[in-house]
Amino acid sequence: MANRILSPRSRLWELARCSKLKPKRFSPLIGVTPLPPSSSFSTTMSRSEITKGPQAPHFAAKKRTMLPPDSFKDKVVFVTGGGTGLGKGMSTKFSELGAKVVIVARRLPVLEATAQEISAATGNAVLPLQCDVRDPAAIKAAVDSCVEKFGLPDVVVHNAAGNFISPTERLSANAFKTIIDIVLNGTAFLTLDVGKRMIAEGKGGTFLAITTHYTNEGSGFVVPSACAKSGVETMMKSLGVEWGRKGIRMNCIAPGPIETEGAFSRLDPTGQMMQHAVDVNPTGRMGEVEEIANLATYLCSDYGSWINAETVTLDGGEFRSLAGEFNGLRQIPEEMWDMMEQMIRGTNKKSKL
Repeated sequence: MANRILSPRSRLWELARCSKLKPKRFSPLIGVTPLPPSSSFSTTMSRSEITKGPQAPHFAAKKRTMLPPDSFKDKVVFVTGGGTGLGKGMSTKFSELGAKVVIVARRLPVLEATAQEISAATGNAVLPLQCDVRDPAAIKAAVDSCVEKFGLPDVVVHNAAGNFISPTERLSANAFKTIIDIVLNGTAFLTLDVGKRMIAEGKGGTFLAITTHYTNEGSGFVVPSACAKSGVETMMKSLGVEWGRKGIRMNCIAPGPIETEGAFSRLDPTGQMMQHAVDVNPTGRMGEVEEIANLATYLCSDYGSWINAETVTLDGGEFRSLAGEFNGLRQIPEEMWDMMEQMIRGTNKKSKL
C-alpha cells in the first residue's frame, strides 16, 4: 500500500518531479545495493559500521540489570538455545539475579564454555546439557538431568530457533520441516514435558517464548519461520488461559533487530540490511541483548505475575513503522510540505465550488 503513495503516477510524485525533489519509492530494501555478479562475497558490515539515526541518543539503551538482586534466588531457569546470542544474554541475566540456570542446545562445547563464563561472572551454578529439541526423548533426558541436579524448572525460556532467508519456491520439504520441528515442535515438546510435571507436582511456573512481530503480518522469504512462530504464539496464548488455573503463566517476546552471533549471517548475508533496519526504526538504532534480557527476567518474575497469555513487542517501533500505510511520507523533504499544503488547500477550495 505504501508504494502506492509515492508511485510515479501519484500527485505526490509529480510534485516531487516538478520541484526536482524526487523522493525515493518506499521499499523494504531501500539503500541495499545489489549483490555483486560473483557468488563469492562476505559479510563485512559490523555493528561499528552502522550509522545510527540522529534521534538515537534520545533512546540510549540501559544495559544494567533492572530487577533487584536475588529476584530469582532458589529458582531454576531452563533456557533452550542458551549457549549463544539472546539465549546466552538471558541466561546471564537470570544467573545474575540468583537463579540456577540450565542451558541446552546441540553444541555441547559451546554450552560448556558459556556455562563457565556465566558462572565466573555471577558466582552461581550453570548446568550445560546437550539436547536437540526436535527429539522428545532428548528433551525428557535433559529435563530429568535438570530435576536431578537442580530440581524441576520454575521458568522455561523457549529460545531455540532456526531461520534463514530464501524464496519459498527454492525450499525443499526437508528445509521447511526442519524449521517447523525446531521452532514449533521443539517448543511444544518441551512445554508438554515440563508442563505435565508442574501440574503433577501442583507447582506453578512460567513459560516464555521468543517469537517475532511478523507473526502479525506474515513475511515472505522466511515463510517456515513465520508459520512456526505463529504457531508458538497461538500455543502460548491458548495455554496461558488453559493452564492459568494450574498456576502456570505463558508469554512471548517479539524482538526487533538485534545483532547476535549466527543470526545475521543467515538473515543478512550481505551485511547491508542491518543499516536499513536502523534507518526505518523510529529510534534510529538496533536493540541490545541486555534489553531483551531485562524484559525476559521481568516477565518471568513475580513482578510480572499479572501478565499472562501476552506477546510483548520490543522493537523500537519497527513493526508500526513498517505497517503504517502513510509512513512512507517520512521520505518527503521538509521543504516539500508547504507545497503539499497549498495543493491540498487548492483542492479543498475547488470542492466547495
